[in-house]
Amino acid sequence: MSDATLKTPTASHVRLSVLMNPEHANPSGNVHGGVIMKLVDEAGALAAMRHARTRVVTVAMDSMTFMEPIYVGNIVTVDAELTWTGTTSMETRVEVIAENPVTGIRTPTNIAYLVYVALDEAGKPKAVPALSISTPLERARNEAGSERQAYRKAQRRREAAPL
Repeated sequence: MSDATLKTPTASHVRLSVLMNPEHANPSGNVHGGVIMKLVDEAGALAAMRHARTRVVTVAMDSMTFMEPIYVGNIVTVDAELTWTGTTSMETRVEVIAENPVTGIRTPTNIAYLVYVALDEAGKPKAVPALSISTPLERARNEAGSERQAYRKAQRRREAAPL
């Protein structure tokens, strides 16, 4: 692979910001977790598409813990960028921040890792550009992403094993 095909993690960065309205609320009056999960998947997919310059499908979402509630009236900002690439798959790190637009207080609420596979025109897996890793943070995230991917593959083998 030539250096021309390498892309940095920041080149894939995507930021979505959405005002949480009453239609986003669950019966408790907080923002429904499914609304946040959809935003996380959309941002992650956009980052993967930006990197691969092709359509992608979601393969996995690692656990997502809701550390703080998100309220109606908050601005939710979702930041996503690539952390790791394989041959056809990519991992994105997605961070969610809830902001009270009146007070300006910003609260981190979620971090999730998602895996996407790039698709060609026929809907088959397609090779993706490698990541150009240059900072210690990028290196640490890339190594952790590689470890998470190895764990995911081992988990799939365990789940596929006959009972």
